[in-house]
Parts: sequence; C-alpha cells; structure tokens
Amino acid sequence: MNANQPYLQVSNIQGYYGESYIVQDVSFSLEEKQVLALLGRNGAGKTSTLKCIARAEEPQLKGGEIYLQGQSLHDKRGFQASRAGVQLVPEDRRIIPGLTVEENLTLAQIADTPGWDLDRIYHHFPRLAERRRQEAVTMSGGEQQMLAVARALARDIKLLLLDEPYEGLAPTIVKEIEGIVEQIREVGITTIIVEQNALAVLKYSDRAVILDTGVVVYDGPAKEVLENEDLRNRYLAI
Repeated sequence: MNANQPYLQVSNIQGYYGESYIVQDVSFSLEEKQVLALLGRNGAGKTSTLKCIARAEEPQLKGGEIYLQGQSLHDKRGFQASRAGVQLVPEDRRIIPGLTVEENLTLAQIADTPGWDLDRIYHHFPRLAERRRQEAVTMSGGEQQMLAVARALARDIKLLLLDEPYEGLAPTIVKEIEGIVEQIREVGITTIIVEQNALAVLKYSDRAVILDTGVVVYDGPAKEVLENEDLRNRYLAI
C-alpha cells in the first residue's frame, strides 16, 4: 500500500438495480481506524453504497473503482471481498436459525484467515457469553444485533460496514449498541456506519458523508454536521 494512498478509496462508483441508477458517481476516502457516518434521507443510496463496497450481487457496479489497502475490490465478487477483509452487517442481521450463539460464531470462524477468537469476542460482548448456549434467533433484537457484529469480527476484518445498527431497537437497547460502536472505535477497526439516527452515530464518527439521491452532497468532519443545524435541516431533516 502506497504511503500516500488512503486506507479505503471509493472513486466514482455507479450502482444500478436493473435500469435504475441508484449510486451516482459516489467518491470518498477513509483512513485506517477512522469511523465514517454515511448519512442521508430514505432512498438516498446509503445501503446501496455499502453493498457496492461489499460487492454484493445487487446493486450492480457498472463503473468506478474501490481500493482497500491498495488492493482493488471493484473487480471482485462478494466472497472475494469478504476474504479481503470487508465484512458487512446487514440491516436484517441474517442470524442462522437452529444454531446457538456460539455455533453462529464458530461457523463464522471457518475461514482461511479467521478474526477474533471466542475468548476475545466474549470479553467485548459479555452478554453473548451469557447466551452462548441459547438458540440465537430467540434472543432480543439488541442481542441479535450484538451477535451480528460479533460474527463479523470473527472473520478476517479490515473494514466493517454496519447497515442501520439501531433500526427497530428500543432507546435503552440503542445505548448498548452505541457502547459496542464505541468499543469498535477504541480497538481501531475502520468502520462505515449507515444510520437514520444521525445524531446518535455522528458523536462516535470521525467523518461524515451525506448522500442525496445517490450523490455526495457533503464530505467532511462529523463534528461539523453536529454543529451545523442548517446542513442537518437541508439534507437530514433534523
């Protein structure tokens, strides 16, 4: 990796669902260990941008370049991006039914280059240690969100993509997930978070990118978005 090259470089990516142009020449960069809040109204293209970086099958990436540590992602498939260290935690969490918490985590570690071991996961997620023998889908929504994040960390992790981690959770549970996001920041995992609750995620972010109908309309310090009410009203309606 070139010393002058950002840890993650996203350049003019274009994402399509069929003929619908969703992600329109989106560009931004991220340095190692930074947390970026990817914000915008519903339908702005936030989740689609995450999926483009993770090389999901949809939306189709039809233009632009993505580099992680100088290695190209734009020419990779999803499983190859995952092997390269890109781990996406989707909004629906995708917890595997019929398996315990520990079995979900153990399955995630079956890889050429596994990530955190169980001891480290349980140290950072003591609630999961308590629930290790419980069928994962019977846990609360907040606990399932913890498991979804922990499962991503159980794989080789260089870039963590969190899609709506607070979605559908009670305010008290949101506080717990905020604590997890803070832990992720403290251990230095480079992270992009898509979240409708912008004020909650901005305080843990170094930078913010705001999308409006698939186009970048702001790219700068997260603190500026927190302090600029006009900017928030214009693009986030808060």
